[in-house]
Amino acid sequence: MGLILNAGISLYLIKAATIAFISIGFLIFLINYSPFLKKIFPDYTLQLGGLIGNTSFLGIPIANALIEAKFLPDDVINLSVGFDLGTTLFAWIFGPFFLQEKVRQIKLLNIKKFSIALISSPASKGIIGVLIAYSLGLEEEFGNWLSLPTTIVINLAILVVGTRLGIITNNKNKINELNKPFKYSILLKLLIFPSIIFFVCKILNFGLDQATATVIQSGTPSAISTILMAEAYKYNQQTAAQIVFSTTLISFITIPILALLVNLFY
Repeated sequence: MGLILNAGISLYLIKAATIAFISIGFLIFLINYSPFLKKIFPDYTLQLGGLIGNTSFLGIPIANALIEAKFLPDDVINLSVGFDLGTTLFAWIFGPFFLQEKVRQIKLLNIKKFSIALISSPASKGIIGVLIAYSLGLEEEFGNWLSLPTTIVINLAILVVGTRLGIITNNKNKINELNKPFKYSILLKLLIFPSIIFFVCKILNFGLDQATATVIQSGTPSAISTILMAEAYKYNQQTAAQIVFSTTLISFITIPILALLVNLFY
């Protein structure tokens, strides 16, 4: 909520949220209805790990750092926040459904459970809060009040992610034993998905700075929420942990390369 109020509701924010939500949804659909892709990504943990990025606690701080360094203009924060909104909305609405065994066996989505998931999603609550603030004409005041807590939460979240990754590395199961599905999931998250978003930005005639910010968000490592959901539903926790750990390490190399490639070829 604080991030959206500080960024302000704009066309770019809405565009980025829509791009993230539809792109992730379309790719999940494509993977599950393509026999070839389904063999490569046989379970939902690999799919979510390959598409849901750490847009909140890594993508937005990266965008802020690039803005402070004058590498990107101030207005691209709307795109970063919007892409995070679309990603978070998709992850917390559909992620729990995908990771529950009984839901995976049902062809049609349970409307009641879907509605509950939609309302209880962190992103949905944030949107409701923003709409209330705007309806009362207090968006600026609320944004100022939430600015410091939002900054503190993001900084603490980065610390938690680092601590969590440290715990993962001490796990008895060797984290570096990656089989082919893991490698494909990592490739999807750090290279294929950002490439798709690059072409989407081209089609939508985004400017260079806007495309750079959006592609960087799409190329962030797998979200820690992938582990949280896997643990909550006792489904492939180790798989989720391996993907998050591996993509986080590799992203320190791939994110600067993505930014460079966008500037060279956009």
